[in-house]
Amino acid sequence: MTSTARAHYPAVVQGRPAGIVSRVIAAAVDVLVIIAVVAAVELGWAALGHLLLGPPGGYPDLGLGGGAILGSAVALVYLAGSWGTAGRTAGDHLMGLRVTRGSGERLGPVAAVLRALLYLVFPLGLLWIPVSRRRASVQDLVVDSAVVHDWYGRSRTPAHPPRG
Repeated sequence: MTSTARAHYPAVVQGRPAGIVSRVIAAAVDVLVIIAVVAAVELGWAALGHLLLGPPGGYPDLGLGGGAILGSAVALVYLAGSWGTAGRTAGDHLMGLRVTRGSGERLGPVAAVLRALLYLVFPLGLLWIPVSRRRASVQDLVVDSAVVHDWYGRSRTPAHPPRG
C-alpha cells in the first residue's frame, strides 16, 4: 500500500463498522490497561499498609477469588466509564474506534454498564462479528450498540441502517 493510499484509508472507512481484528487488538490493549490499574491498586494498598502499620509490609494476598473480583470491578468501571463518556477506551482510541448506539448517538450510562457486563460475562460474543452482516457482536445486538471507525472525532454516521 502506498503512503497516499495509507493516508486515505481512514477517510474511506470513517463511520463504517469495525471488524473483529481491530476490535480484538483494541480489547487486548484494554486488558493490559486493566492489569496495570489492578497492579497499581494493589501496590497502593501495600504502600498504604506499610505507611499506616509499618513493617513488615507486603503485597496484599487477595487470593484467586479476591483478584478476580478486583479485576472484574476495575474492568467494569473502566469499560462502562469509557464507553459512557468518551465512547472509546484506550484500546479503541489506539485503533481509531468508537462505540455508539446503532443510531450513531453516544451510549447512555445504562447501556454502557450493560454492554460492559455482557463483555465480562460472555467475551465469546465477539465471535459473532465475522458472521454478522453489520459486524455486530452478541453484546452489540443485545444493547443495540455498534463499533465504528472514527479517526476524526465524533462520527454521527449511523453504524447500521435504522430499523423500519
